[in-house]
Amino acid sequence: MIEVTRLNGTKIMVNALLIELIEEVPDTLITLTTGKKFVATEPAALLQERIQNYLRGIGLVAAVYRNEQTEGPSS
Repeated sequence: MIEVTRLNGTKIMVNALLIELIEEVPDTLITLTTGKKFVATEPAALLQERIQNYLRGIGLVAAVYRNEQTEGPSS
């Protein structure tokens, strides 16, 4: 889960695995795979960093990277 700040200043935790789309229109709009939408104060680049850190924390990014290293590039 990643922490996101809503426009009214409240902080919520969002399941990073359910994020389908992040848009800056001009506020940051997060769309989940469930269809729910949230507007956040953080820029998309910061949310991307938080998502990547979360994925590293649960071992998902490392597993994908290790798999690419052992199998080589796909054809």
